[in-house]
Formats: sequence, C-alpha cells, structure tokens
Amino acid sequence: MSGVRLARHYLKYMLHRNHGRIVFISSESGISPAPEMAHYSATKAMQLSISRSLAELTKGTKVTVNSVLPGPTRTQGVEKFIRDVYPDIPLGEAEKKFMSNNRPSSLIARLINPAEIADVVTFIVSERASIMNGSSIRAEGVC
Repeated sequence: MSGVRLARHYLKYMLHRNHGRIVFISSESGISPAPEMAHYSATKAMQLSISRSLAELTKGTKVTVNSVLPGPTRTQGVEKFIRDVYPDIPLGEAEKKFMSNNRPSSLIARLINPAEIADVVTFIVSERASIMNGSSIRAEGVC
C-alpha cells in the first residue's frame, strides 16, 4: 500500500503542475501468476489495476502512470529461494535449472539484474516515453 499512498499524495501536485511521472514496480507475476507465490501474484495484479485507474485520472495531461513488470530478478531473496529449491547444486546451475523448470516461458532464460530494471524505469520517466500512459511494460521475455 505504500506505493498507492505515495501515488495518491503526489498525483494531485503533479496534476496541478501538469507534469510528472509515477512508476509502479510490479511483476510479471501480476499477469502470469506464479503457483508457488499466489499471494504475491494477487498483490501485483491489484497494483496493475490501481496503476491503470490512476492513469485514467491523468487523461489530457502531461502526467503519466505506468507499471514495469520485471520477471525473476537477481536479489538476495531470489538467490536464497533458488538455493532452497536446489540445495545440492552450485548457484549458477541452480538458476538455469530454476528458469528451465519453473519459468519455462521466459525468453531470456535467466535472472534479471536490478540495473536492467533501472534502465527500463529511466526510459519510462523520460520525455521520450511521454506517450506511454497506463501501460504495463514487461521487462522480461515472458509470453
């Protein structure tokens, strides 16, 4: 709810200035639910709905509200999860096995580095993306 509260707080100022960007970091799990994380998938789907609803409030302005949907990302938590799933093999091999077995629709077939997500966000908040509003940008090769 912190993202929702922040967005609601700042949106009115952005609308008053007629300029601003709100970006929710959601997850591809909001569209393609992960069976081992149903609760997480549900919250990300809700976040996508809120993002789109807030974007509707910005029609005709220079304020945009978008969501970025990364796939499995290389974080300490994800690495620990993969080690727990595949405790007897080295992390690099475990990641490949996890992607192959648990995320077979991934076209990149690897974990995403956080800097790659930052690159997508940098684009979304730039003037080059001023036509994108109410979008869910998938930052992972999932179909």
